[in-house]
Amino acid sequence: MGVSDKRSLFTVIAGAIGLFLMSGNASAELAVNLTEGITPSSKEIYDLHMLIFWVCVGIGLLVYGIMAWSIYHHRKSKGVVASQFHENTTLEVLWTVIPFVILISIAVPATSAMIRLYDASDSELTIKVTGYQWRWRYDYVDHGFGFMSSLSTPFDQITNKSPKGENYLLEVDNPLVLPVNKKVRFVITADDVIHAWWVPALGFKQDAIPGFINEAWAVIEEPGIYRGQCTELCGRGHGYMPIVVEAKTQEEFDKWVSSQKAAQSSDTNGDSTESS
Repeated sequence: MGVSDKRSLFTVIAGAIGLFLMSGNASAELAVNLTEGITPSSKEIYDLHMLIFWVCVGIGLLVYGIMAWSIYHHRKSKGVVASQFHENTTLEVLWTVIPFVILISIAVPATSAMIRLYDASDSELTIKVTGYQWRWRYDYVDHGFGFMSSLSTPFDQITNKSPKGENYLLEVDNPLVLPVNKKVRFVITADDVIHAWWVPALGFKQDAIPGFINEAWAVIEEPGIYRGQCTELCGRGHGYMPIVVEAKTQEEFDKWVSSQKAAQSSDTNGDSTESS
């Protein structure tokens, strides 16, 4: 390969990298990449995603760069005659070993992450999530209370009689309140049809199936409000099953639990009085 050919190959590859970076900036503005999330597992998944993404980018740039250079410098108008050969043992070994090494280097961390993702042991709080048409129920198994969580978007917004709110179709009357920095175990099921519980910031989506219990877990590292949706078509009200998770500090969570227990105890006593 002559000096001019090397410069041309470099120019082609550099141009491809430049175009990719330009498209990457546009993608960032459109927020089309995987969300990093606010849990250790979601961040690990994001890091794996980016690792595999850049491996694929590197392979793509190398392969298409060589293809572009070969097509340009061996075009018919230059009178180039194709080489005639049937095998090259060295090349065959290389294009077998290199992909194998790349796949192993990706498979090992991905498998380790999947094992950790499915390990819900040593949890500090258990939440039972039950899907209904078209709302969710959350039971705090360790604290002995629970409640329904339903869409709270005003009907006038849905029927276009008033302007849409900032969290249109992503707001509920009773959010799921969780403490930060605690391993929370979710046991997820459904009462009628198949649903799916998904909050992108938590880094997982789990099916809610009648008669079955699926597990998931999360450690939320930052206080805040995180929103999600049912992601399994479950009937005409499927689009009206939002999920809102409110993460609080441990002190705030303990106060909230106490207030919930007091309110439900009061409701129970009131019902008993009316019955008598």
